[in-house]
Amino acid sequence: MQSLGQNEASLACPQGCCPTSLLFNPPPPQSQNTITKPRNSSAECRHSFAATTASSIFPNTKFTNHESLPSLHESFSEFKKVYPQYSETDQVDHVRAKEYYHLSFSNQSCLDYIGIGLFSYYQRQHHHDTSKTQLASSSSPQSPPQYSDIPFFSISYKTGNLKTLLLHGGQELEFESAMRRRIMKFLNISENDYYMVFTANRTSAFKLVADSYAFQSCKKLLTVYDYESEAVEAMISCSEKRGAKAMSAEFSWPRLRIQSTKLRKMIVSKRKKKKKRGLFVFPLHSRVTGARYPYLWMSIAQENGWHVLIDACALGPKDMDSFGLSLFQPDFLICSFYKVFGENPSGFGCLFVKKSAITTLESSSCAGIVNLVSDRLLLQPSEDKDSSGNLKQKPLSSLQEQDLSSLSSFSGRIQTTQAIKVEQESSELQIILAPAEPKEGSGSGEAKALVESLQNKKAQDGDKNGGFNIECRCLDQVDSLGLILVTNRTRYLINWLVNSMTKLKHPHSEGVPLVKIYGPRVKFDRGPALAFNVFDWKGEKVEPVLVQKLADRNNISLSYGFLHHIWFADKYAEEKGKLLQTKEGRAQGVTTNKKKDREKQGVTVVTAALSFLANFEDVYKLWTFVARFLDADFVEKERWRYTALNQKTIEV
Repeated sequence: MQSLGQNEASLACPQGCCPTSLLFNPPPPQSQNTITKPRNSSAECRHSFAATTASSIFPNTKFTNHESLPSLHESFSEFKKVYPQYSETDQVDHVRAKEYYHLSFSNQSCLDYIGIGLFSYYQRQHHHDTSKTQLASSSSPQSPPQYSDIPFFSISYKTGNLKTLLLHGGQELEFESAMRRRIMKFLNISENDYYMVFTANRTSAFKLVADSYAFQSCKKLLTVYDYESEAVEAMISCSEKRGAKAMSAEFSWPRLRIQSTKLRKMIVSKRKKKKKRGLFVFPLHSRVTGARYPYLWMSIAQENGWHVLIDACALGPKDMDSFGLSLFQPDFLICSFYKVFGENPSGFGCLFVKKSAITTLESSSCAGIVNLVSDRLLLQPSEDKDSSGNLKQKPLSSLQEQDLSSLSSFSGRIQTTQAIKVEQESSELQIILAPAEPKEGSGSGEAKALVESLQNKKAQDGDKNGGFNIECRCLDQVDSLGLILVTNRTRYLINWLVNSMTKLKHPHSEGVPLVKIYGPRVKFDRGPALAFNVFDWKGEKVEPVLVQKLADRNNISLSYGFLHHIWFADKYAEEKGKLLQTKEGRAQGVTTNKKKDREKQGVTVVTAALSFLANFEDVYKLWTFVARFLDADFVEKERWRYTALNQKTIEV
């Protein structure tokens, strides 16, 4: 198939998102007397994308030997012919090379990160070097210090009342305040409409809502998840203890589309009088299968008296730009952030509560709310040194015993001199805090004067600059790249991967596929996640945990999940008996009529998720790794060679 140039492709698709012209397979000319039905250009674009992908990537080809796969260079050349607009995303490759060079050095493909990154690796290393300088300046020359991996920030747990916190607020660390403003700006969430609470993680955010929501009067909890989620299970368990009736949507096998008729019956009230029915928990798409769900369900739920919680944790980093928050205005929204892609997955969760929804909450003591503590507060004052004269790192537990609300980012408690550098950039005041070597005669008084001067500057320019801001380089990079570029890049990569996986067939077995994909196949608007399993030539599934561990040995980071709430039509009855299993026993062929037992059945799968930093080499590496299972002896060869971290051989 002949590819088109950029201008031709843009003319074919008004959105500029289709890989080739809509005329790649032109229809016959119509006579003047023929009445044609108007076609939706957007729908036509989507259909063209799927058709082009399916017909242009390895057309009429099946691979039965991993050694026969085309090379990386050859595959990438063909990839760019099918998706010529991929070259417009070269900016991402420049960002990756400059700011995340550790991925190339380690040759690691990270396909297991879910959430949004805050900082870049380059920024992390610069920050680490600065921290080492501070420690070195306070250590004894005769005894070099042992440097610890000081983070950007740490979290400190606190127990509190969510409703009271939202109504009356509380003193906030300067670091927390700056981080909150930066995140709300990134997500396009207005402080006039929503309150934001930091949580330890995604699970804590879900549990906070379950602990505080008025299930006494709004009895129902309805969730829409095609996979088992620790956060959602914690919410269900907590809400049921408080008297809620938990329900779940079901998903049709094999594409795992929402069973619309059943879900509508659960949402729609038969009573004419509107009454608050409960909490509707809706992910915008599945973080395991990549299935996207129609936003219409939110409107239907709101029209029928449900409070709506949006799970935005699986969204792409700029997807909130196209969500339409002002249109749907959910009562609650949850998302999560991690520190550095491919280096530090720790971070925090964010719970956003609509101000008008606070009255739906009940006063109760809740765990999971956290303070963000700047790493400079994790260091002991200068006089607190060990026997060698080295500056000690302050344990987090000791911070928890202090009144953190009394601390600020520029607290005088830290008696080492702080050199505060202010950079004016993009009309926003950013703070870069770099500890400096103490000078003769300097002390806390000089640091305090600097702080007061900077705070006066903040007060004067507060309206103009919105106060101090933290430099979150990853967020800045995503903002500069934009929604269309980031979305198109992952769209091309995930659909190439899905299509290529289906081309792997076992030899001498009448084309038995190596890979089974769950959820959407090649699709324009599928999410950048993939759920699949690998099967041997006899049709037996290779356990996902083994696939994950073997992938890890090949520098590919994957995850595994558990699909559940699956509905099978009668024609899939035989397949149902072979597929379903319990998560604990991994036993297949389990069928039962009891509702509780049915809810525990599902399918374990391998999952891969593409971040905005993913490149073609990442998906190619995964494809060639999976192709190695075409060798009937591959698992047997690897079984004795692979040793897990606990130094025990993995048995197959």
